[in-house]
Amino acid sequence: MKCRTGLVIAIVLTTRLQAQEATVLVQQVKARIEKVADYRATAQMDIDVPFIDAPRSEVQVFYRRPDKFRVQKPQGISLLPKGGVRINLAALLAGNNYTVVDAGTATVGGSATRVVKLLPNDESGPVVLSTLYIDAAQPVIRKTTVVAREGGSYEMLFEYGRYTAWGLPDRVTFVFSAREFKMPKGVTFDYEKSGPKKETPKGDGKGRVVLTYTSYTINKGVPDAVFKD
Repeated sequence: MKCRTGLVIAIVLTTRLQAQEATVLVQQVKARIEKVADYRATAQMDIDVPFIDAPRSEVQVFYRRPDKFRVQKPQGISLLPKGGVRINLAALLAGNNYTVVDAGTATVGGSATRVVKLLPNDESGPVVLSTLYIDAAQPVIRKTTVVAREGGSYEMLFEYGRYTAWGLPDRVTFVFSAREFKMPKGVTFDYEKSGPKKETPKGDGKGRVVLTYTSYTINKGVPDAVFKD
């Protein structure tokens, strides 16, 4: 009986320790990301969505903490799927209104990661569950999967290089269900009228948006007008 009690206590203590370590890891990621108050960046955007014939575009990306984010083409706005979607990590981690749960380890793109789940305390919020794959060697996120209250689930993959110290990726691959892609009323991509529509894919049925960043201008201010519709 004593052995069984001791085993239960050991399991409980181990679980608590893992949860504490996961919480610390998330805080380290947040601390790095929060070094960035705002940025404007240049990037190339590749869109692979069945019903959009979209060539590669040169875009400007704007961000202001905690959740202002916009991708803009020279002649208009390039939109990403809506409905609870949070394309930037700072918005995903903003505040502390969630419970951190350790979920083991995994390998992402050849990198060892710790898997952490974020359970929102607000049951009516836009996100139901977020899973973070945090690099085991440095506090950056390699992958996230998000279950949104609207728009289904999606994932983001991150590759780092020159701006790792800021927690900013060189490339973001955004993967989502093509069937759940939504456009705001009255707004279309400029590309939609140029060329034939793509047929529904016979593969995984996923849409992909890839942002490959060429440069960032960090903490120099971004005007309010950039984020207005």
